[in-house]
Amino acid sequence: MVSWFAMRVTYNREFKAKEFLDKAGLENYLPVRETIRIKSSRKVKERVPVVRGLIFVHGLLSDIQEIKARIPYLQYIVDRRSGNKIIVPDRQMDLFISVTSSCDDKLLYFTGDELNLSKGQHVRIIGGEFDGYEGVFLKVKGASRRCFVVAIEGVVAVALASVSREMIEVI
Repeated sequence: MVSWFAMRVTYNREFKAKEFLDKAGLENYLPVRETIRIKSSRKVKERVPVVRGLIFVHGLLSDIQEIKARIPYLQYIVDRRSGNKIIVPDRQMDLFISVTSSCDDKLLYFTGDELNLSKGQHVRIIGGEFDGYEGVFLKVKGASRRCFVVAIEGVVAVALASVSREMIEVI
């Protein structure tokens, strides 16, 4: 069965792994954002991973295993409790990709264990660009008000601060 696997890349090789996966024909997603760095006294725009070492790979387990054998720095992210590889449902991954690729200047990123999602309300957005999306509405560190949070359990969460309360429906 074709699935999305959450994977780690060691030693800041995210773009190298993405290039290898692209050439191998495996669908993948590397969440990135634009940043400005100073190089040789000049400001330069760069694309950097939002979470160091994180990449998602979509494919058959056997195909990913075959590629993984050729990329020693690519590793599965494993659920600490069960010991199983983290597989992200397609719908959840589609939502994550849609949110993270839409408006990166308004997003806050958190690692999987930085937020307690059980404290928030499960909500759905009604209207606007993210109509129908479901997530959690809660207060997060670094934001002045409560945010709409899309999470991939145990891996990463992204908070969208620009959703008004009128567009939130409690599930």
